Amino acid sequence: MKLQLFLIAHLLLLAPFCYGQSVNAPLQAPGNYQLVWADEFTTNGPPNPANWTYERGFVRNNELQWYQPDNARCQNGFLVIEARRENRPNPTYSAGSSVWNTSRPTIQYSSACLITRGLHSWQYGRFEMRGRIDTRAGLWPAFWTLGQTGQWPSNGEIDIMEYYRNMLLANVAWGTSTQYKAEWRTVRKPVDMFNDPGWASKFHIWRMDWDETAIALYVDDTLLNRVNLSETINTDGSGFNPFRQPHYILLDLAVGGDQGGDPSATVFPGRFEVDYVRVYQKQ
Repeated sequence: MKLQLFLIAHLLLLAPFCYGQSVNAPLQAPGNYQLVWADEFTTNGPPNPANWTYERGFVRNNELQWYQPDNARCQNGFLVIEARRENRPNPTYSAGSSVWNTSRPTIQYSSACLITRGLHSWQYGRFEMRGRIDTRAGLWPAFWTLGQTGQWPSNGEIDIMEYYRNMLLANVAWGTSTQYKAEWRTVRKPVDMFNDPGWASKFHIWRMDWDETAIALYVDDTLLNRVNLSETINTDGSGFNPFRQPHYILLDLAVGGDQGGDPSATVFPGRFEVDYVRVYQKQ
């Protein structure tokens, strides 16, 4: 483990010189944290298979995109998740189906969702992502986590960064007594409130500080949402707190669906660009 952390730190130090477009933050988080995992996306080509796998197909929320690995690549020190307009047959189409993802005869959009499930997960720590999001109509980028154990939402969801329809969101969700119905603690911040006309064209740092007592969600060191873990016990009678278990990371760019809005007038491709993802834990 010590050798692995040394190699990560060495690569992080070299990254700014190898890829001048990528801007790396300090290696060491404040306080008594240490870096335990990172992806700097410094090797051109597909994302590192030791760190990421993929969701595939039409997955959730009535979203319009077909998830596939081809829409993710590392380029010039960034992970680029690209949403594209498509027109091809849906291989899961079933004539007469009333199910949202099998009733569509065609795939009209594609994108990618990268996940660390089955490869890496962490309980507590500082999770940080530097990225630039596409804020145009119909696009729905996210940097989020899900708990390893349990069915959604009883496994717990943390939306460190979620954006749609001019709103930046910071959310925490857990289970209720009704299957598939979540209890949410949500903060929505209109992008206009940042008082920066160029906000969407810039890179920003999203961060979660998560410990035994609370989850705190930030953008550029501004606190957006804080939820005490004393509140987050599933109300299904199990007494299970999904934020006292390891979580894995997801990075995706969705299109349309229940919340994403109408993409029909948007010029594609859309892009979600990620400079790095890092996880720190207390020593």
